[in-house]
Amino acid sequence: MLKRYLHIICLLALPILCIAQNNQLIDAAGAKKIDSLKRQILPQNSDSGRITVMNNIGFFYETLNADSSVKYYQAALDIAMQRGIAWGEARLMASLSGTLRQQGRLAEALDLLFKSIKIAKDNNLSFDLARAYRRTGDVYYDLDNFPKAVEYTLQAVNIDEQKENKINAAIDHWSLSDAYEKMHKLDSAIFHLDKAFTQNDLLKNFIQSFYEINGNIQAKKGNYEEAHNSYTEGLKFAQQNSDLATSSRICADISTLLKETNRKDSAIFYATKGFAYSQEASFKKGIMLSGNLLAELYDSSQPVTALKYFKIAAAAKDSLFGVDNIQTIQNLVSREEAKQKELEDAQISYHNRLKVYGLLTGLAALLVIAFILYGNNKQKQKANIVLQQQKQKVESTLSELKSTQAQLIQSEKMASLGELTAGIAHEIQNPLNFVNNFSEVNKEMIEEATEEIDKGNTAEVKNILNNIKDNSEKINHHGKRADAIVKGMMQHSQKNSGQKELTDINALADEYLRLSYHGMRAKDKSFNAILKTDFDEDLSSVGGKINIIPQDIGRVLLNLYNNAFFAVNEKKKTANENYQPLVSVRTKKLTDKVEIKVSDNGNGIPQNIVDKIFQPFFTTKPTGQGTGLGLSLSYDIIKVHGGEIKVESKEDEGSVFIVQLPLPQAP
Repeated sequence: MLKRYLHIICLLALPILCIAQNNQLIDAAGAKKIDSLKRQILPQNSDSGRITVMNNIGFFYETLNADSSVKYYQAALDIAMQRGIAWGEARLMASLSGTLRQQGRLAEALDLLFKSIKIAKDNNLSFDLARAYRRTGDVYYDLDNFPKAVEYTLQAVNIDEQKENKINAAIDHWSLSDAYEKMHKLDSAIFHLDKAFTQNDLLKNFIQSFYEINGNIQAKKGNYEEAHNSYTEGLKFAQQNSDLATSSRICADISTLLKETNRKDSAIFYATKGFAYSQEASFKKGIMLSGNLLAELYDSSQPVTALKYFKIAAAAKDSLFGVDNIQTIQNLVSREEAKQKELEDAQISYHNRLKVYGLLTGLAALLVIAFILYGNNKQKQKANIVLQQQKQKVESTLSELKSTQAQLIQSEKMASLGELTAGIAHEIQNPLNFVNNFSEVNKEMIEEATEEIDKGNTAEVKNILNNIKDNSEKINHHGKRADAIVKGMMQHSQKNSGQKELTDINALADEYLRLSYHGMRAKDKSFNAILKTDFDEDLSSVGGKINIIPQDIGRVLLNLYNNAFFAVNEKKKTANENYQPLVSVRTKKLTDKVEIKVSDNGNGIPQNIVDKIFQPFFTTKPTGQGTGLGLSLSYDIIKVHGGEIKVESKEDEGSVFIVQLPLPQAP
């Protein structure tokens, strides 16, 4: 007991040591409130009371001083775990996850939330279960997995509305609105935002987030003045509520809006403010967003400053979405799904046992009835034989089920391994095909040269030798490209080290279209498709070139072309004889950006999975023909270039992938 009180006293001393910093973050009213909360800890007569007060202190610090928030939450969680207070464990794990999420420690946050969900379920804690679901949705939101965020948040809103918890239900609708806005489902976003706003009098501390989401919706609708007004109102409330994290996001939103409307100086001002707020709150995602904005805004005028912010943003992104973090999160999700599968299997097994017991009970009853009715040994023997046969049949069935289950588990493991391996092989197949093809062509040309030498045709020999030289250079080029692709696959989600340069996007698009087509032909000699190009000539002029990393954008184009050829080839297998596979690419110079459209007349993408295609490891290709990394990597590359990639698709008609890249700003 004494040890525990000493622990609490040490915790109380912590803010005193950091008082200089905290005074910068908390206004007079906030400081008075936090002092009042701290004084409530020791007088509490129960562990539950201390846990509640410390949880409130941790929440107060959450958007102001992440380190202080973590320490208070962790201390309260320690008490709950030592005393076996289930509701305290569930609540503090979910609370702590919020601050860890803000610090960019997404894997740790997700691990705590899965534990919180289990404790809440085991102890029928509906309030804490809904809260854990909602915060799990928030983590998936940070991972840009918005469909998964919606899935968990819908579970939260169902519980909160059933329990008539109006405040939490309003927060749930606010979270759903935010996710749907990011998924470009603006009608759904507006619906949930309106439902949340009906409780605005209960959510005064969160009102800034409503204005932020509304500003995002209006910006996407093109209502820039309304968006700016909404952001300004939200920033005012965020500062009144000492909410540094939301202040950071709104400043980034305003900066983005100003950048889009060519007000660079104002954009830099708000991006700088947002960056400062993010650093004060240790808000990693805010640091990444504001840092990227500043890097883009300073790129043409102050390259040294731009590089500084670019490196800071890249470090923040790596801490959030680095390979190790993503792999850890994938493992956590896999383990959680495995646990859910085990629970479902256990329930199925339980029901099966009940059925078996029922069958055995019925058979026993039949035997009793037979014994009573016939009372003769012969009938009893027949009944015993029947019973034995049934028993053997049940045992045989159970044995087959266990064997099938083991085979399925092993098949799934091998399928996952095979899918990843085949995906990497698929990515490097094109350059290897070109190496093989040009090698074969060189062999044929050498034979032709030999024949021409015999004929004494020196001019033709020189022409053939020049062609052989060109092919050798291509072999070397594609060999190096295969090596680059392998390294790029291993560095998925990490920052590319290539340098930007002014590039003729028409030439790049045309080159990779031919490379992809010939690569497809190399794998399948029977494959044919119509290639259609429509290039904007202005983009080939000096003033029309764009500032990109050519090898990265080339990788994006190659992936889109490969997917298009795959789609039309799949449709050709089932379409009638009049079907002609068609893949087209079109470039167009817009006001401040370049648009590239890659179209095909394949089977299209089902609407229920369109929102998932840019997620890492998601693929619709058969096992062994795709890893699900191509479009995810393409998405990351385009975002790093400050652009956008989206898809329009209709089933049985085809798909159009649209890439938009910014044009260099005039000096």
